Amino acid sequence: MNIKTVLITGCAGFIGSNLVDYILSTTDWKVRGIDNFSTGRSEFLFQALQNSRFTLLKQDLKEKYLIIDEFEGVDCVFHLAANADVRNINEDTNVDLRENTLVTHNVLECMRSKNVKKIVFSSTGSVYGEAKVIPTPEDCPFPRQTSLYGASKLACEGLIAAYSELFGIQAWIFRFVSILGERYTHGHVYDFYKQLIKDPTSLRVLGDGNQKKSYLYIGDCVRAIMDAVEHFKDTVNVINLGTNEYCCVNDSILWIKEFLEVNPKIVFTGGNKGWVGDNPFIYLNTDLIRSSGWVPSLTIRDSIIKTLSYLQSNKWVLR
Repeated sequence: MNIKTVLITGCAGFIGSNLVDYILSTTDWKVRGIDNFSTGRSEFLFQALQNSRFTLLKQDLKEKYLIIDEFEGVDCVFHLAANADVRNINEDTNVDLRENTLVTHNVLECMRSKNVKKIVFSSTGSVYGEAKVIPTPEDCPFPRQTSLYGASKLACEGLIAAYSELFGIQAWIFRFVSILGERYTHGHVYDFYKQLIKDPTSLRVLGDGNQKKSYLYIGDCVRAIMDAVEHFKDTVNVINLGTNEYCCVNDSILWIKEFLEVNPKIVFTGGNKGWVGDNPFIYLNTDLIRSSGWVPSLTIRDSIIKTLSYLQSNKWVLR
């Protein structure tokens, strides 16, 4: 692609900061980053901030008129900013609407105003709800939505598709499985590690441990994003990102116990779901992204071990 300048929202987050570093190290593009640092970490941008091609704006994307000038001269937006906590819906039922759907509308409006014609969007495999087709392809018939997070991301996809049709924008929409690796700061591996560091004799597990999940290493994730943007040229490209395997939560518990050399008593909360809206079986069909030539470099087990090694060497992220 003929790109000189990109803008990355959520640039200080887990995926965003890894993408910033990847782009700076593999292209000659200029990178503008936006983050409100509600969950992002400034430490994740240490390397990027040493690079003259990177600029950072500390700003909330909900304040559209304070960010619009940052879209001037941008060739492509990588929109990764979102509410990352999918579990605490009872605390604030508006958070996914605000942080995902309305923020995405603001980003699209800024793009329209500044004539930006390309967007890369981080959606989620949660939009499939409790899919009847496993592994789940991109063209799977949509079931009922089972989480406000998934529903908000599906609404974002709809907005992006409509803006693409109406205003000549090209879009790449990625439906992720859960991502693991360096700078990982939320999710079950993080939670289990934090519990076991505090008390290696006991581990509380949501559900019954038989939930089946697929995971993808962050390095493979950002490489897939970049490969797909080069390879797929439709107006709206919807692409699953994951591996061709899955594991049970109990499998990951075993690997974590082995890595930490602990043998805690496992306390299950019961039921086949981790929380209200959780999908007990997530496994995406990744034939489309593999048709680009991309293949993941790490298995799920290796991704979990790599994540644990990072957490062990960077205990400050547990704060």
